[in-house]
Amino acid sequence: VQLVGSGGGLVPAGGSLRLACAASGNIFSIHIWDWFRQAPGKRRELVANITYNSIRNYADSVKGRFTASRDNARNMVYLQMNSLKPEDTAVYYCNADVAVRNQKVVTVDDYWGQGTQVTVSS
Repeated sequence: VQLVGSGGGLVPAGGSLRLACAASGNIFSIHIWDWFRQAPGKRRELVANITYNSIRNYADSVKGRFTASRDNARNMVYLQMNSLKPEDTAVYYCNADVAVRNQKVVTVDDYWGQGTQVTVSS
């Protein structure tokens, strides 16, 4: 299983970006998608997550500005980021709990994307 993130870039404060993450491989289903971010010198933090049935949770710092969505048929997740602030600058990582079926056995493992840089200028 491989996760590939995309969509980062440089935007001015108040701008918008849409991140995407695609999962590929022998995927049976994806239970929960998470978006994390890590700014220089800071710990990685959970930004948002979305369940298979699209129940969403957000960090307080991004509520009302960021929206997570997913496409179960395509094994993809998105993060729409609006009203971006300089403090949103970080590397953003997608993470997924992926169920893989091997014959009659289904196992669930945790996978990470490679990270995509988001830079918001003041």
